Amino acid sequence: MESLPEGSEILLMLVAVSGVSTWYLSNFTQNETAVRLTAIIGVASMMALLGLVLL
Repeated sequence: MESLPEGSEILLMLVAVSGVSTWYLSNFTQNETAVRLTAIIGVASMMALLGLVLL
């Protein structure tokens, strides 16, 4: 089994934190801007991780 590329742990952490933050903000606050921001950060992090792993 191959290991992940260098720096991917940070992206994985960012994906996890933004996922939990998006869930929390959407369920317990009324701040839609923060929900969208954390969701965009999570999607961008996942796309960067995918690019890092596949390319």
